[in-house]
Amino acid sequence: MTKIEKLTESEVQARLTSLAGWSLENGKLHREFKLDNFLEGFAWMAAVALTAEKADHHPEWFNVWNKVVVDLTTHDAGGISERDFRLAAEMNRLARQ
Repeated sequence: MTKIEKLTESEVQARLTSLAGWSLENGKLHREFKLDNFLEGFAWMAAVALTAEKADHHPEWFNVWNKVVVDLTTHDAGGISERDFRLAAEMNRLARQ
């Protein structure tokens, strides 16, 4: 199994500039998504779940009605990795559809 590398703080900060809506909170990538309603939020979460399962990289998230709060970190790396940025970018893409 290939070891997943934790990104340095400077790498994380540099990549955050190109990831709309995301911030660093408590050592994790963080974003709150607001969808049109509960059904749209749930459908978005289902689409993300399929992507996350395929990548074997699962988000920490919380949903109330149209709001989904997401935190991403890679536990195997002990911090934020490239996997978190890939999933965050895919979440942004899916939220625009």
